[in-house]
Amino acid sequence: MREVGPAKLLSRVNVWLDDVDLTATEENVVSAIANGDGNASARKAAHMCLAKWDSQPEAAWSGETEPQTAQRRVLIYDRLGLGTGSREALDEMFPSVAQRDIVIANPGPWDPWYTTERKAAHDFYWKAYSGVLEAANWEPEAIANLDVSTSDIVGRLADPAGESSYQSKGLVVGYVQSGKTANFTGIAAKAIDAGYRLVIVLTGTIELLRGQTQRRLDRELVGEENILGGRDRNDPDAVRGLDYIGDGDADWIDGKFLHHGIDINSQQNIPAIKRLTTAVGDYKALKAGLDTLDFRRAGELKDPHKPLYDPINLFNTDVRLAVVKKNKTVLEKLLRDLHDVHASLKEIPVLIIDDEADQASVNTTNPNRKRTRDDKERTAINKLISQILREMPRAQYIGYTATPFANVFVSPDDSADIFPSDFIVALEPAPTYMGGKQFHDLDPLPEDEPITASNSNEVAHVRSLLAVSDEAEREEILNALDSFVLSGAIKLWRAEKDPKLQFRHHTMLAHESVQQAEHKALADLIRDVWMTAQFNTPVGLSRMRSLYINDYSKVYKSRADWGTTMPGDFDELKKHIGAAIDLILVAADPVVIVNGSRESDYKAMDFATGRYWRVMVGGAKLSRGFTVEGLTVSYYRRRANAADTLMQMGRWFGYRPGYRDLVRLYIARDIVDARGKTYDLYDAFTAIIQDEESFRAQLRTFSKLDDLGRPEVRPIDVPPLVFQQLPWLKPTGANKMYNAVLDFEGDGGELRDFPRQADRSDGSSNAAHFESVRGWLDRLGEPIEFEYVDRQRAGQPKTKTFESRVAIIPAAEVYAALEAFSWTKGYSFAPTLRFMQQAMDRGELVDWAILVPMLKGILTRDVDGESIQLLSRTRRSDRGGFSGSSFRQRAAVEHIAGNRSAAGGSEASRLHTPTRGALLLTFAADPESDLKEDREPNALTDPIHVRDVATLFSLAVPYASAPRGRIGFRVLDASKENSAIIDAT
Repeated sequence: MREVGPAKLLSRVNVWLDDVDLTATEENVVSAIANGDGNASARKAAHMCLAKWDSQPEAAWSGETEPQTAQRRVLIYDRLGLGTGSREALDEMFPSVAQRDIVIANPGPWDPWYTTERKAAHDFYWKAYSGVLEAANWEPEAIANLDVSTSDIVGRLADPAGESSYQSKGLVVGYVQSGKTANFTGIAAKAIDAGYRLVIVLTGTIELLRGQTQRRLDRELVGEENILGGRDRNDPDAVRGLDYIGDGDADWIDGKFLHHGIDINSQQNIPAIKRLTTAVGDYKALKAGLDTLDFRRAGELKDPHKPLYDPINLFNTDVRLAVVKKNKTVLEKLLRDLHDVHASLKEIPVLIIDDEADQASVNTTNPNRKRTRDDKERTAINKLISQILREMPRAQYIGYTATPFANVFVSPDDSADIFPSDFIVALEPAPTYMGGKQFHDLDPLPEDEPITASNSNEVAHVRSLLAVSDEAEREEILNALDSFVLSGAIKLWRAEKDPKLQFRHHTMLAHESVQQAEHKALADLIRDVWMTAQFNTPVGLSRMRSLYINDYSKVYKSRADWGTTMPGDFDELKKHIGAAIDLILVAADPVVIVNGSRESDYKAMDFATGRYWRVMVGGAKLSRGFTVEGLTVSYYRRRANAADTLMQMGRWFGYRPGYRDLVRLYIARDIVDARGKTYDLYDAFTAIIQDEESFRAQLRTFSKLDDLGRPEVRPIDVPPLVFQQLPWLKPTGANKMYNAVLDFEGDGGELRDFPRQADRSDGSSNAAHFESVRGWLDRLGEPIEFEYVDRQRAGQPKTKTFESRVAIIPAAEVYAALEAFSWTKGYSFAPTLRFMQQAMDRGELVDWAILVPMLKGILTRDVDGESIQLLSRTRRSDRGGFSGSSFRQRAAVEHIAGNRSAAGGSEASRLHTPTRGALLLTFAADPESDLKEDREPNALTDPIHVRDVATLFSLAVPYASAPRGRIGFRVLDASKENSAIIDAT
């Protein structure tokens, strides 16, 4: 039933029971589902069915219901024939999860070919892969979302069996360590099923990552039968030299590689997968073994007179899989062999998956910087990718990256070759993902209550590195090592209590330089600190008892959603501390250096053959997509050029099943780079993550169709959106420019922050901003009470209140005031102003409710004769402007603007009219000094000059003015409307 859709449940169950002379009631069926644990067959089957049906975008049975909506779930229950009690019980057990990836797609020309019938006819590898995910205890909602996402993407590719050739080029944007590999493995599975016969996976530039990707694909997609290629796995002579068997791979020995259960080589319409690369070897010239790559010379074509892509041939030929580094020599060997095969390159359906796509382009670095040897290598790689695409017209290109600002968006050199002209997909991670939002406080924290681990991610997971002396640095390393040992002991305690928790790997990552000599110095320092730590002595146990009580136990108790348990007393951990130390010292050295200086470094870092509990010291070799298994403690103290590669070094992001509460980040807060500039690395990460989340939210808003069924945003429109977010991200050539320009933008009922104000300079812009809104202050009424939902993480969310004074101001007056604001260089507020003017002209925006919060415990100061509450807000040094608004006032502003799903309380409802927007107005101390202590409001003395006060606002336009969001672009050169980048003439 899962595949065909919901139908009368009880009648079908009773048909099955009829053979054993039994009859069930609806209550019996629902009880059987409810009473099993998560892995019971009835409960798991019901969960998988509901998740799939909830998420299906289009199905013959779904009518006009949208995926992941209450209407869809009601339809499912109607078709199942369930009563009210059963519906409520299933909703409680399996609530619908509204998790959909963002898709920005070109509207055409495009002929949908990846139909339900096509999927059902050929789905061997997708079924096998989804079975792997089920066995790995993926949540049914996550599998269903992956099913929808991968179908969306494969459906955007060209039909591999189509008469005419067409190249589709797209980009998939994930989060760091969030499951991009799972997505492209699903893409590869469905593409193989659909008829793609050469799959090329381009990994990063290092063998470490290539080998890890190859093993992942072999284990979860290729499977044992394809790896053996017909050999008898029990015949030592037959399997001699075969990867995984000869090197003692623990997963192979334990039978954890995918087992298809059939002889694939003897099956019709199920292709075997021939690996052109192995876990221990990148692509090598085939020379006399060209038959491995040649579809025609291998005699696979059923009708040699017809092209390979003809269905009579296509579904009877095997697949070639190559997992290759982005290395000029390797790609040249592959291209040379392709030229030598008998099959025409024009007849081979090819899928190119480019992992870490931003590594394949020159412009990943500052265009003003002198080009390095690596830059030139990337240029050569790009040319080779482009050559493959030119010579193989049936080749499809999908780039994967972990940053929305990947340079594939903006490179004029690549716009004709690998610009994602057909689609851009932004992946949503599973709810259990620990990323930027879990390590950083992206909204300002409450200023009138204690900051604890319950409301601050920084307090929960981040520990500051502030050492300025060698002795202080040793103390900080000792603290990190104590955390590593103690968290390992807690993992062992949990595994003893719950056999389902198996912590095979437990690692700590230490990184403070890209220089190999400094790696050795850091590794030696860590070893020396370890040798003097005395972990198992009374001194060491006393340290860890204190760490447990004051840190780990306190963090665990602060939140109710960790999903695991913690010892009631430290003494329960003592025996596990010794066991953890033994595991860490199994190789007689707690530390391994991974930087490529010796091949033995890579062999020492072996996640495949057994348990791995080590401190890993490294640099670039441990970034760029490489998964550090079991990573729990990170020590990050990059001394130079810290801002250049921040996100790719964020290896602490990822999935941490059973130990989310144990993850700790030790990070430098006051580091000086080679140019003498001081960095707070944690704040730098926060700023980048805020940029990314803002951009993703913008894509999510406009990844819809307009009233005429056209996309609000096309892939070609994304570069100016990126530019709007980060004005410094421009085309490299001074003679190049974006063809599309953002013209107007608005999203009804959604609060938007506008913090990108001009640099303070002499304070004149602050004075002008304050003067533009001064007239509103006298019209503010008495404080009234609004509601908000507290986001506290310990226990259930609670409804709380805040007070605010309110003034109703005509729309034209607000427009004139906001028009007077000045902004940081390269940022434009004009699209929002143009939207406001359009809404005013249509009669959809008449006035604004101006909210000035009155917060408890915040001092009121005299600002040029006005009584003002001054907040503390940080000016961003990296791109100008301030941090955003507090979450507390967000719901009330949105409710007044017509967003009925937002909280706000009765006063917000009373203030709402269909033509009223809402604007949150606050003021922050902004003196000339950059020192944090000088910028606190209590450091300023009354009366405070307006030059030292920043006027900040966030706003929500009326919901009715743009219920689905409105955005518009102008094309600078209409004759080249399909070109992302044009000459600036």
